[in-house]
Amino acid sequence: MFDNFQRIESEYKEVEGSLANPEIVHDKKKYAELARKFSVLREFMLAIDTYRKLSKQKEELSQMLKDPLEEEMLTVIQEELKEIDERLVKIEEKVEAKFYEEETEPNRGVVVEIRQAAGGKEAALFAAELLRMYTRYAENKGWKLEVLDLSPTDLGGIKGVIFGVKGQGAYAHMKFESGVHRVQRIPETEAGGRIHTSTVTVAVLKEPEDVELKIDPKDLKIETFRSSGAGGQHVNTTDSAVRAIHLPTGITVVCQDERSQIKNRDKAMRVLRARLMETMLKNQEDTISQERKSQVGTGERSEKIRTYNFPQRRVTDHRGPFTIYRLEEFLDGNLDLIITSLILQARKKI
Repeated sequence: MFDNFQRIESEYKEVEGSLANPEIVHDKKKYAELARKFSVLREFMLAIDTYRKLSKQKEELSQMLKDPLEEEMLTVIQEELKEIDERLVKIEEKVEAKFYEEETEPNRGVVVEIRQAAGGKEAALFAAELLRMYTRYAENKGWKLEVLDLSPTDLGGIKGVIFGVKGQGAYAHMKFESGVHRVQRIPETEAGGRIHTSTVTVAVLKEPEDVELKIDPKDLKIETFRSSGAGGQHVNTTDSAVRAIHLPTGITVVCQDERSQIKNRDKAMRVLRARLMETMLKNQEDTISQERKSQVGTGERSEKIRTYNFPQRRVTDHRGPFTIYRLEEFLDGNLDLIITSLILQARKKI
């Protein structure tokens, strides 16, 4: 742990020095990037300082236990030591999570697909809530989230949505969201007050870098057609929707969210590249089934990775299992309440 502290301190001093460099100051993009990094490291430096102060307090209290004490004083000291140990563990976990992020392709972007599964309208409504949850999570992390394709329903739900996320640690954190998400709650349309169970599938695909994946233009077929669904006057009047087909694999992507054919084409290619990357990784690892299918399964309730129970305000991740009773906070974008535990569990297996 102390080696990790030294690595953070060294990195902090290096970034601090770079920010004072006149050449960096005049490079707005580089300066902004370093300033964000400095802000994060500053937070870790404060945590390290707190860790050292708590360790010193623990040592002093432990020394006091060696002397004869009244029962009341002994109880007070033991309670203080317990509280200190809990705070020390939280700081250690925070530092561990930082280094896991750095070890797990820190600059890798992802393409995320959310689809309604079992549960009809209620599943579509929850898919919309998951999109909001991930949007808030990305905002909290300082990541850039861009919707690539969206299929809304009349009642404010989502049949499906595809979005990209870019930023430091995006893949390291978002990779844990792949799978079936189960929601248990009483729908507004349920007069009898019965709890319904619905599911939504989430697939997280690595977004490839240019050097990792080259697509021969001869292997592509690009088609345009008129958009359908909500969208204003441009719907069914211009051929703005784009269908991209990779002929060797048959992978097909449709994007019609934008009014611009060029923008839809760019978004379709991002999704297509991510799916091709997934297929390439599957072949490299010689897996039996496609990665996406292994992530989301069929959407059956029994294949869940996480349950959101509204009556109990509970979120349970079944891979720990880890359970918290802070549902509203979790849905408002504080996914680290559980993801940090998943990261630590994964790091122990490395």
